[in-house]
Amino acid sequence: MILVTGGSGLVGKELITQLLQQGKKLRVLYNKTALPDFKSNNVEQIQCNILDVVGLEAAMEGVDQIYHCAAIVSFNPRRKMEMFKVNVEGTANVVNVALEAGVKKMVYVSSVAALGRIREDALINETMNWTPETSNSAYGQSKFLAEMQVWRGVGEGMEAVMVNPVIILGAGNWNEGSSKIFQSVYNEFPWFADGTTGFVDVRDVAKAMIALMDSSINAERFILSSTNTSYEYVLKGIASAFGKRVPYKKVTPFLSGLVWRLEAIKSIVTGKDPLITKETAATALAKVEFDNSKLKKFLPDFMYRDLDSTIKETCVAFQQKLNK
Repeated sequence: MILVTGGSGLVGKELITQLLQQGKKLRVLYNKTALPDFKSNNVEQIQCNILDVVGLEAAMEGVDQIYHCAAIVSFNPRRKMEMFKVNVEGTANVVNVALEAGVKKMVYVSSVAALGRIREDALINETMNWTPETSNSAYGQSKFLAEMQVWRGVGEGMEAVMVNPVIILGAGNWNEGSSKIFQSVYNEFPWFADGTTGFVDVRDVAKAMIALMDSSINAERFILSSTNTSYEYVLKGIASAFGKRVPYKKVTPFLSGLVWRLEAIKSIVTGKDPLITKETAATALAKVEFDNSKLKKFLPDFMYRDLDSTIKETCVAFQQKLNK
């Protein structure tokens, strides 16, 4: 039996899809809304918040493997305490219950934010960790501390592997997360930043996770990144695929500072998450690159999808959703 936490997220849904294609039997945890897309005899859906230890104990009965995807991704300062509670305390709960239940192996979805991704003078690799100097992100700190809980589990005898994806591209809910990039371009948001970062297809993230789970690899972390390129390149590719106007206004540091401050005020008034925060503004302007060579050394047959194909195929998938 395989347990998947965070089954309603972008990575969780793709992971479930691929595991079902392999004929695996799954137990999927969701927090608020069940997953209507997965009506299969091989899927057992359970409503359970990872802060609920008793619920986790029941969910892990008979489980051999865990894919831990559940997390809060937010750069809104007002959600910091909630995010730390779910990402750190929730992961500690998952690790503790897994150890008690005798789970054989866990694959944990972390983030490159846990590596300290504001490093313009160095190629970022898996030996690096979050520090106040190398990250402007409370989210990154929460994922780094969550990783410490997984390492503790390894120290207590559980096998585990962590993956650190870059920006994940896929046809998820385009009102949230990285999928919102596609929505903003579709709506012809005019601004672009000239920062650089890594990008990866959600299908490759899930594929790598399954390959790592099914291997003998233990106590390792892996950056998952197909390509390092500029935000401008990706935004222009999305605009072209949608047949929309290409973003044409370049964001400067001054404008970026002005926008995130205005968004902060707007968020206070409306109660909604800001479109841009101080953290995301700084990240969009940073020029960073990620070393993806470690995964290829451990899984030499693994191949990433071409970024241009990912962009086009994701836009087609979103267009089909819009046309329904």
